[in-house]
Amino acid sequence: MRISDAEFASRREALAATLEDAGLPGCVLYDPHYVLYYTGFHFIATERPIAFVLAADGRGGMLVPRLELEHAQANAAVQEIASYDEYPGERHPMEALRELCAILGLRGRIGADNDGYQHVFGYRGAGIGDFTFVGDLVEDQMAIKSEAEIALLRESSKWANLAHTLLQRYTRVGVSETEVSARASIEATAAMHDAIGPLYRAQSPWYDSAIAGYRGQIGRNASIPHAHAGNIVFQAGDVLVTGATAPVWGYHSELERTMVIGPPGDDQRRMFEHMVALQDIAFATIRPGARCADVDVAVRAYYEKHGLWDNWRHHVGHAIGIRYHEGPFLDRGDPTEIRPGMVFTVEPGLYAAGLGGFRHSDTVAVAESGLDFLTYYPRDLESLTLPAG
Repeated sequence: MRISDAEFASRREALAATLEDAGLPGCVLYDPHYVLYYTGFHFIATERPIAFVLAADGRGGMLVPRLELEHAQANAAVQEIASYDEYPGERHPMEALRELCAILGLRGRIGADNDGYQHVFGYRGAGIGDFTFVGDLVEDQMAIKSEAEIALLRESSKWANLAHTLLQRYTRVGVSETEVSARASIEATAAMHDAIGPLYRAQSPWYDSAIAGYRGQIGRNASIPHAHAGNIVFQAGDVLVTGATAPVWGYHSELERTMVIGPPGDDQRRMFEHMVALQDIAFATIRPGARCADVDVAVRAYYEKHGLWDNWRHHVGHAIGIRYHEGPFLDRGDPTEIRPGMVFTVEPGLYAAGLGGFRHSDTVAVAESGLDFLTYYPRDLESLTLPAG
């Protein structure tokens, strides 16, 4: 239940070959997710710069602060390590990075995912000089998931499903979203650790357990696609938009459902049925050889046909994996060809002020034969209607 050292090595070899084809001696990667993807080295990004350096000949190196030195020394991806005492320190960490690049033979114009370390938590500093942006090369490689990655996403979906089941079970009139979300998440996490605890690592900067909640998308607030939790108390007639996930060795699935407390009204039922129809169109359009844009265009045609543009807020979905949002995107502006191994969230939504929001999200993997549904929670209105009493 993790990515093997052999797979990490294969990823680095593929990137090194791409760098060599591009005439680059190597690259520097600062993004924590890129570092995790190629090395398995998970860290909390602070003002202290950390970077992974990959030479075109396959050798790897890391820049780390003293507090991460033993962590880096234990990493099989690294042959050379440059460390510094602390940031800002008397000697800027970028000087150590330039020396590391020289040791690994990276001279002249090199590849990088950014012009220096990201400016977070008060960090300041220049980059390493002339570079060619290689972030797109990394993103293209990350977009095609391996069998091991899909297995981790499937495991994530399993525990997201349990967390959501508990969330639905405990949601009732008069109780707050804070209480219900905490109870469902804690119990799902306990069950997950009972089942796979010795094998489990979260390796996520956002979550450290199975979670399910509402993020404030309750009642009228459900019409705001990205609302914030507000300790809202559930009332009869509320439309609820949920969210559940569980990080598993750095990989995140996404499960979202629309629920209603009490018998749904006519407007609620109509919007719910349109929402399911939109998602079904997206599922039918996602296939190898199609373009990401095709999916959004097909869904938009339904909005047009049924006069739903006032209820449109966002595109159909996005890729997902180490980050809970990745590219490519199911958007009419993204011409990327859909290929086996890609994993997407499928989440077209409808939003009506005063009524609520209607959005399911499922995580699906693209296979040669069609879609592999990693999430599997019920989608019908009857299953998602909660008692009002």
